[in-house]
Amino acid sequence: MSAVRMERDSMGELAVPADALYGAQTQRAVQNFPVSGQRLPEGFIRALLLAKLAAARANVALGQLTAAQGDAIAAACRQLLDDAALMTHFPLDVYQTGSGTSSNMNANEVIATLASRALGSAVSANDHVNCAQSSNDTIPSAIHIAAALALREQLLPALQHLQQTTQAKAQQVDHHIKTGRTHLMDAMPVRLGQSLNGWAQQIAANVGHLQQLRPSLLQLAQGGTAVGTGINADPRFAARFCQELQALTGLAFVPAPDYFAAMGAQDTAVALSGQLRTTAVSLMKIANDLRWMNSGPLAGLGEIELEALQPGSSIMPGKVNPVIPEATCMVAAQVIGLDAAIAVAGQSGNFELNVMLPLIASNLLSSIALLANVSRLLADKAIAGFSVNEARLQQALARNPILVTALNPVIGYARAAEIAKQAYREGRAIIDVAAENTGIDRDELARLLDPAKLTRGGL
Repeated sequence: MSAVRMERDSMGELAVPADALYGAQTQRAVQNFPVSGQRLPEGFIRALLLAKLAAARANVALGQLTAAQGDAIAAACRQLLDDAALMTHFPLDVYQTGSGTSSNMNANEVIATLASRALGSAVSANDHVNCAQSSNDTIPSAIHIAAALALREQLLPALQHLQQTTQAKAQQVDHHIKTGRTHLMDAMPVRLGQSLNGWAQQIAANVGHLQQLRPSLLQLAQGGTAVGTGINADPRFAARFCQELQALTGLAFVPAPDYFAAMGAQDTAVALSGQLRTTAVSLMKIANDLRWMNSGPLAGLGEIELEALQPGSSIMPGKVNPVIPEATCMVAAQVIGLDAAIAVAGQSGNFELNVMLPLIASNLLSSIALLANVSRLLADKAIAGFSVNEARLQQALARNPILVTALNPVIGYARAAEIAKQAYREGRAIIDVAAENTGIDRDELARLLDPAKLTRGGL
């Protein structure tokens, strides 16, 4: 058996691993929740440590902690933030007490241990590190802090990179004209650049919607303490906490306008998750378009060729698959599933407290990380590097009877339909059939049916 030491909390003594920085309450949670082996994301733990650091500074400024206590707590938080190896001291399962109290006390105990060592006297996990705080306002605040930082540092830059890469590729391939498709059936021609600019606009819209949610994310529950009344906290604490947190992060955090809403509900997290789901849907549409356009190379559309990244089969030599779009679709499916769980969790605000906070934290940050990572892969390993099969595009355009749509204003819909049906039936080019059946000069037909002209719209 590994070496242990004895620690005490309000329920009595408990053996804790000798080298663990945490204490009895964390150890009880380790024993109580061996559910998934899945820890809360590091981004959430780092946000929790930032909150503890800001709280210590605020409490010193308000006279609730001595300068020595506050400095020791702040130094401990800095040490934990700077040394990734110390994350091993945050072992708790996502599926724990719904308020996240176990994780809050885990942070309090670890910080208290390091602060006590530095100060040379006892720093209390509850009385000092947790001063003016409750799990019930700290954990919702940490969710917002972590999500706001992850948006700024991960997802928004990744989506903007995808948008810019797609726009650049659209400009590069805009001279290529392809058969448009509706219902997966041949339709009027489009420029390849038009298709890609459509994708880029989808991403731009998602970026805009995510940015619109940022002000709500910057509103924090911190200061509400146990039930939203702010019991045991200086009335100035919340504002000073946000001021200190802004100095640490560069983000303009503010106290929530109503602590009861911020603690009893998780509507902002649910809204953000919903927008992440929408972003996932956009990425899946783009990925599936790429898969269809790349399909073949002989028996599919074969309009583009994605970069060959790895062998595609263990039995079929030479096969290459669209692996990045496939990975993108799996990420999208996972994010949609995580959002469904967050929607259920968001309904679990019973009176003054939501009790599925760790699940919301984990799923929200997982979705952000997945989307950020796969967006960069989609940009750099799929969209940026694909080549265009111009011969295949021209072959399909030449045999596309739907081009006859351009003749509607001249010969009418019914007559144009007959020409299209004959062209389909005989496998001939529409210009040849139209020349035989309309009496329109062939040069004029060539002008009317010019695919490049048709991509510009109008009469």
